[in-house]
Amino acid sequence: MQKKIFWIGLALVLASSLQVNAQYAKTDSTYKRWFVGTSLFVIMGNFDKENPPNFAQIDIGYRITGKDIIRFSPKTWKYAWPNGIHPFLNEAYKKPEEKFPGYVREIGITASYQRFLWKGLYAQLDVMPTWQIFANDNGNKIKDGFQIFNSYRLGYHIKLFKDKFFFQPSICVTHRAYHTQLPDGFKQLDDKWSKFVFPEPGFNIGFNF
Repeated sequence: MQKKIFWIGLALVLASSLQVNAQYAKTDSTYKRWFVGTSLFVIMGNFDKENPPNFAQIDIGYRITGKDIIRFSPKTWKYAWPNGIHPFLNEAYKKPEEKFPGYVREIGITASYQRFLWKGLYAQLDVMPTWQIFANDNGNKIKDGFQIFNSYRLGYHIKLFKDKFFFQPSICVTHRAYHTQLPDGFKQLDDKWSKFVFPEPGFNIGFNF
């Protein structure tokens, strides 16, 4: 299921390069400044029966100019395997020997800056400080932690239904820039893997108002 989602997403990202004129012109003052949205992974990822992330996210964004956008995204999810294991391309993901002795619940808010480069093509930086709750297999809290989780993203903005909605497929590098020490049993597994993961697809949708 995870690999199917990845390859479908990658195809959508490549297909989006055929779209044109998605950028908001500097001289156009009629476009909607505000938007709300979410990630389609909220829908797709939560159907995973083996390791559902119980993921929730809402995006609140503002277009400073036709090319410059800021976004704040409260979100939460949980995971039971190290973040350094690629969930789609690495066979170690979901192997019992790589599983944490419990799971991690993260609660944070992402601050994003998006810049249009050419037509609908954009680059985006996401910086997310998160509060971590480490729990054992019974759901009992072991320890609290803190992490800064970054994404370096390249994507494409596609207008839908006369620009009332939009769709943004993307590819990114994720980076665990900083985190406090993990509890025993979690740390030994996490230390085996990179702080960077590439490529990860993104599928965001939104409503302009």
